[in-house]
Amino acid sequence: MAILKPFKGLRPPQEIAARVASRPYDVLNSKEARLEAAGNDYSLLHIIKPEIDLPVEIDEHDEQVYNKALENLGKFIKNGWLKQDEVPYLYIYAQTMNNKTQYGIVGCAAVEDYMNGVIKKHELTRKDKEEDRMKHVRITNANMEPVFFTYPAVAEIDRIIEAFVNNHKPEYDFTADDGFGHHFWVIRDTGIIQQLVTLFEKIPYTYVADGHHRTAAAALVGNEKRKNNPNHTGNEEYNFFLAVHFPSNQLTIIDYNRVVKDLNGLSKAEFFGKLGEVFEIKDMGTEIYKPDALHTFSMYIEGRWYSLTAKPGTYNDNDPIGVLDVTVLSDLVLDKILGITDLRTSNRIDFVGGIRGLGELKRRVDSGEMAVAIALYPVSLDQLIHIADTGNIMPPKTTWFEPKLRSGIVVHSLE
Repeated sequence: MAILKPFKGLRPPQEIAARVASRPYDVLNSKEARLEAAGNDYSLLHIIKPEIDLPVEIDEHDEQVYNKALENLGKFIKNGWLKQDEVPYLYIYAQTMNNKTQYGIVGCAAVEDYMNGVIKKHELTRKDKEEDRMKHVRITNANMEPVFFTYPAVAEIDRIIEAFVNNHKPEYDFTADDGFGHHFWVIRDTGIIQQLVTLFEKIPYTYVADGHHRTAAAALVGNEKRKNNPNHTGNEEYNFFLAVHFPSNQLTIIDYNRVVKDLNGLSKAEFFGKLGEVFEIKDMGTEIYKPDALHTFSMYIEGRWYSLTAKPGTYNDNDPIGVLDVTVLSDLVLDKILGITDLRTSNRIDFVGGIRGLGELKRRVDSGEMAVAIALYPVSLDQLIHIADTGNIMPPKTTWFEPKLRSGIVVHSLE
């Protein structure tokens, strides 16, 4: 059963919360982070992307960078830009995008739940990325950023959250530069906190929606600390890590699309000939075309959009992985036609989150940077949960959740 633990949040004062809150460390590179934090000493990017405060030539994985993270965290605390709540609370973090608001419960998840499979994942992690975040957790002794979890919706939990937000003013309430709204409440009522903790004990599994590397890093560092502590009791803060839990009925997965640099030595006619063996192809003209059903893809090449519909027998709807359009595309096109066998290592392919729109696919092909772009129909949350429940792993770059959690609204100290 899932553990949800209250904690003493490390939070910014109301008047600077919007300036402290930043995009997550993994959605922008160092150059973008420097620009985004320019003129804003409060931005959490100074802690989660601390290379921005060091010379440009320093590698982001240099020890100086991790030490700078610790130095900057100390500065934030000393200056009162992050203050710790005096007693453990649960929190509510809501996000608004396109007039839709989703409400998550902020509390600590348990390292033990990750280790024993109560927390389920659907993606593989890379050791180098795990180690980067592990170093960051070790040196700051904190979970600076939350991970994004989902759970099968529970009507009673929904009712409690709805009643609370309708009767309490949010602690923070702001709209970020991208137009997304962020709203945050502190649950100080011990009775409500206990209700939520007890209801979570009845939830058999929770699921990593976004932040697999942060989840793994937090859990592995907690496990390290447990092994290294001869007086371990199980109640120490390192046994828990920061997560925002959203009910599955409020989330939407958007498309995660592909752009490829070349046609693997094929002419356009040869490429279309091979595609025609496994897809029904229809010319959709010059206006942007978005796929509207499973096993239908949108392709942009040389100024025109095409609909590609996989022919029956080319996919397996009885296989939780084989039914995914990312699998269909990888098997039928990227591997067999374009010769891209490893999505994690190939430098001939790139991935574009659907939040950027299909116009971004068109732009990258029209610029000459890419030869072809292919858009996919998004995976459903039911598919994600089924894959995690069956112990399967999704192919790389399958899911894109939006809006992203802002970092810095609340931090979990391991002390």
